[in-house]
Amino acid sequence: NNNNNNNNPTKLFCSKVDEAPTAAALEVAGGAASEPAKSSLGESVKVASYFMLWYLFNIGYNIYNKQALNVLAYPWTIATIQMAVGALWFVPLWVTGARAAPKLSKSDLSTLFPIALCHTGVHVGAVIALGAGAVSFAHIVKASEPVVTCVLNAVLLKEVLPLPVYGTLLPIIGGVAIASMKELSFTFLALGAAMLSNLSSAARGVLSKKTMNKSIGENMDAQNLYAVLTAMSTCILVPLMLAMEGLSFGPAFRSLVASGSFTNLSLATLLLLGGGSYYAYNEVAFLALGKVNPVTHAVGNTIKRVVIIVASVVAFKTPMSRGSVVGSTIAIAGTLMYSLAMNAVKGKK
Repeated sequence: NNNNNNNNPTKLFCSKVDEAPTAAALEVAGGAASEPAKSSLGESVKVASYFMLWYLFNIGYNIYNKQALNVLAYPWTIATIQMAVGALWFVPLWVTGARAAPKLSKSDLSTLFPIALCHTGVHVGAVIALGAGAVSFAHIVKASEPVVTCVLNAVLLKEVLPLPVYGTLLPIIGGVAIASMKELSFTFLALGAAMLSNLSSAARGVLSKKTMNKSIGENMDAQNLYAVLTAMSTCILVPLMLAMEGLSFGPAFRSLVASGSFTNLSLATLLLLGGGSYYAYNEVAFLALGKVNPVTHAVGNTIKRVVIIVASVVAFKTPMSRGSVVGSTIAIAGTLMYSLAMNAVKGKK
């Protein structure tokens, strides 16, 4: 058994920039921050393949998710299904021994529960936002996460960052404000849900920092931590789903099939593809970002957001006003500057 207590995996979410734990591999053993990257052609091809898969799975998730939400307006149920589908991947790995199964005590689970609660908020907030508005708008608002992170870190951790870092927040705030005012598909529900996702993500980072010095279980590398949080979030989501939407998803599913729009198989496949691509892009993110330096990570993450926005606009033929395009460009550029500024601060420590 590999006991990873000396390298606490809760670092996974401490510098998270996106909905997925995309900074994870930079914080966990084996990441580029601690291991020089190989310069061979084979390694370069491998990294490029990881990034391509990361982008493709992420695009797939956003499209499958939006398609499902367009025909079944049950975001809590769909979020629960997507979270639960991950078990189809990691449980067989644990059972067969292909991946060492984590060993956790009740105390470990108690430590992880608040982080899992935030993890749940990150996902369900994003799903509600994607259902209530355009995919492009949800990702524009998600770009403002650094602002929430800085506020929570200052209030709860008394962390004061250099002025240039705070300066990068201005284009993020301004860009999101411009995009929101000019967004053709703007709804307050989409804005509020996306901000709930941002707040949950920032809180998850704060809680992770507070627990970094605690030993948590055995075999808890980055992938297993994500798997454990996925399992815990599924357990949290089930009662919330029942409270918010009851069992009405089943009749709605059958009614949609009866209308002839889908077969049982095609609709179930759409839901499974949403959950599968959600878990897959997080897994591939570990592989991709563990091979690159922080600057490449920041640039890659920024490009990913642009690719998702463009892909969603093309896939759903969602019109974007000139103001929305300008605002999103400013906000995303600000997010890149924030990432680079934060990397510079970390480099001086």
